[in-house]
Amino acid sequence: MMKFLPDINIKALVFGAAIAAAFILFGYQINDWLYPFSAIGLLYIGYGQDSIKKGAILGALGATPIVVLTLQGYMGTFSGFFVTENGIMTVTLIIILVGAFVGLVGAWTKANRVKALAEYEKKQNIEKNKNKNKKNK
Repeated sequence: MMKFLPDINIKALVFGAAIAAAFILFGYQINDWLYPFSAIGLLYIGYGQDSIKKGAILGALGATPIVVLTLQGYMGTFSGFFVTENGIMTVTLIIILVGAFVGLVGAWTKANRVKALAEYEKKQNIEKNKNKNKKNK
């Protein structure tokens, strides 16, 4: 377990969870259209990790402040099915699954960016070698 912990970007986890919670609070205080912007924090959590699996796991972990704020009523009141125990567990599970998915998307984006930068560098090196060969002839 200790070998896994140093590989986690704690700064991204803490700041991402804080950003997600802040946008929930801003949406509650200012206007409802700010709620979806809490996904920015979860994307940041996933983007800060070095593998897609860690991004998904930490995205789910980073969604826990959203769960707490939702259950406290910051995203509106519950009624009907959602007042029952099963409804509360369903809401909790859905938020955590969405957090995991958004974290996965953030980590996937970083992985694709790293791959694209490596291909770009490779292409630049090939072009430099071609230019050197033309100058040497």
